[in-house]
Amino acid sequence: MNHRHNQPKPDDRSDNVEKLQEMVQNTIENMEEAEETAQYASGNDRADIEAKNERRRESIEAMRNEIKDEARDQNH
Repeated sequence: MNHRHNQPKPDDRSDNVEKLQEMVQNTIENMEEAEETAQYASGNDRADIEAKNERRRESIEAMRNEIKDEARDQNH
């Protein structure tokens, strides 16, 4: 019986930029939907939506920085 050790898969990062761009787009769409909902919300609900969208903005900035890093790495 041939015992094979579990070998990690090669680190395939070739589509990371595409995945990150899709994540940014999805996050933007979620923000837009939340902003529409916030128009009809009040008090704590509205504050919660605004806080969540602020976290989304921070995530988008981080993802965009990662996209730049990935693109730079792929070009080297």
